Amino acid sequence: MKRFKNILLIYECGRATLDRAAALAKNNRARLTVVQVVRDMPKQWRQMDLGGTALDLQELAVKEYQSRLKEFVAALRQDGIRVSTKVLIGTPFLEVIREVIANKRDLVIMTAEGKGGLKERLFGSTSLHLMRKCPCPVLVMKPTRTKRFPRILAAVDPDPEDKTRDSLNATILQLASSLAAHDKAELHVIHAWTLMYESLMRGHGGFVESEIRSYAYDEELRHRKSLDSLLAEHTDGAARVHLIEGDADKVIPQFTKAQNIDLLVMGTVCRLGIPGFFIGNTAEKILDEVDCSVLTVKPEGFVSPVELA
Repeated sequence: MKRFKNILLIYECGRATLDRAAALAKNNRARLTVVQVVRDMPKQWRQMDLGGTALDLQELAVKEYQSRLKEFVAALRQDGIRVSTKVLIGTPFLEVIREVIANKRDLVIMTAEGKGGLKERLFGSTSLHLMRKCPCPVLVMKPTRTKRFPRILAAVDPDPEDKTRDSLNATILQLASSLAAHDKAELHVIHAWTLMYESLMRGHGGFVESEIRSYAYDEELRHRKSLDSLLAEHTDGAARVHLIEGDADKVIPQFTKAQNIDLLVMGTVCRLGIPGFFIGNTAEKILDEVDCSVLTVKPEGFVSPVELA
């Protein structure tokens, strides 16, 4: 994954997340910046008088966090990684995105806020905001002790007529393939498809089952052809390919669980391409259901709604 040269790691993070960020920085000869975001203190709490000495608690907190960050990255510097630290003040996702825009960061890495599992959602407010609005790829890692991703899944939605979507699919495959090569992982590629208006055909169209299945067969062949063309251009043929009939927001989470996928690489753009629609309903539902690390990618030309302060 040689494309990343200016990586941003959000602290606090798990050990596996730190190791991943360090490995990417080292392999890419990239700069790594570790940031911690401190929420702005209310004005009434910022200034305190201690024995006649005025103290700025916000300033003291920033100095303390900066000291912790320097200790946190000390071992990385010894390993030859170009690493720096920064403390930001404000709302976490807003300050991270502003940092990305202002300093042209090309990858954000963080540990997911939740634990996942049957009862707890893996992704919290900050990670979801970043996956929706951050202009560069965002890697949100499930808390784990595992340093590699044994099974990686690239979710694509090929459409030769849509250049934006086609470009996004290419980026997804390139990133997934590069990570799979680095981790010596199984690479899976999935595309979920449906027969448009099938429910209408069944309910009010007067179609018999054999006619519906004939249309479905032709539609599957069309999707197969588009998928094969995409894979021939952007993979080496080693990926395990899965063309599955069904809604993507159901098929993809079910597949990740059934196959014990460790990392899902996917785009966060709605199929309708509505300007200003930063994460599609399908992607939102998938993120709500999956229980693995996720690398989200935006289409070329995406503009974040977050502006520099």
